[in-house]
Amino acid sequence: MINLYNHIVEYLINAPAIIQFTWVLSVVFLFVIIGLIIYLNHIRKRLRSKERIETVYEKKYEQDLIKYLYSGNKDQEITNEQQIIVNYLRQCASSSLKRKLISNTLLKLRNEISGEMADAIQKLYYQTGLLHYASSKLKNKKWETIASGIKELAQFEIKEVHDEVLLHVNHPKREVRLEIQRYLVKLFRFEGLEFLNLLVCRLTEWDQIRLIEILKKFENQETPDFSVWLESSNNSVVSFSLKLTKTFNQYEAKDTLIKLLSHSDPAIRIEALEVLSHFGDIESFIILKNDFNQRTIEEQEVIFKIMESLYEISDVPFILDHINNENFEIKTSALKILKAIDDDEGYHLKTLTNNIEFLEKTNLNNAS
Repeated sequence: MINLYNHIVEYLINAPAIIQFTWVLSVVFLFVIIGLIIYLNHIRKRLRSKERIETVYEKKYEQDLIKYLYSGNKDQEITNEQQIIVNYLRQCASSSLKRKLISNTLLKLRNEISGEMADAIQKLYYQTGLLHYASSKLKNKKWETIASGIKELAQFEIKEVHDEVLLHVNHPKREVRLEIQRYLVKLFRFEGLEFLNLLVCRLTEWDQIRLIEILKKFENQETPDFSVWLESSNNSVVSFSLKLTKTFNQYEAKDTLIKLLSHSDPAIRIEALEVLSHFGDIESFIILKNDFNQRTIEEQEVIFKIMESLYEISDVPFILDHINNENFEIKTSALKILKAIDDDEGYHLKTLTNNIEFLEKTNLNNAS
């Protein structure tokens, strides 16, 4: 054994530098791997231990909460038995891990019951001091902590912190803004849309759709005047307001919608046009036909697409002016409109245009 050791040492000493470096590196990697294996094994044991502890505490808290719910009296006064449970849970809430478990257990029970028991759970949330811990997260510097605090406040429907939540409406992190918007709309419904007055950040398409889906769940609610936000300097707010106007059929906003046909953003102009067409407003097309050539190709395509279902006989000269338009989409829409007018009013389409080549090309396209 000693001879073998001496042989290895002698070999390494006399070996080239690159070989010596390779052996040293291999030994270092070996120790690193062994260290990582030991560390990962330690982490796994800790996680398993933590899971066991959490399971034990969850069962304990669930039993305490059920006991609390069934220890009440008809006078709605807290009993001595309930007070003992409240004091115990308040003490446990000083630990972040236990506080999280208590909140989750409360929320779980709250979602499974209703009526007076649900109110008792809500009351217990206040009594245990959990509200204080959740609202204190709003002052934290970490965005993850702020977002989790707002989420918890929304889950327990805590309205008292409305003003503190609203302070973060333009938070740089989108995740925080999402939680704020969900909190405001879920708890205050249409009144919660007041955040649009303060919003400077962009409201994404997904955010808009998500908020509308939440609002649609509320029945028999009086909707506010969305036209206030149609004049916002934030284009995403204008876009959201257009969707709200269309979804909740606020036809009285027509005059403001017509003004948006001259908006600086082409996307807003197109969206306003689509809302007006949803309301079947033909008058707005007079404006569009007068300055048709000054509008973008995208707008022109949308105008003709809408005219396929909102046309009048008086539109025939305008349509004929564009039967040879360079844009194929506009040409196709123009022909469809003329065909529809021909079917409805007895016009002879072939006498309206001499562009036989275009007609044949479009007919083949429609047939395919």
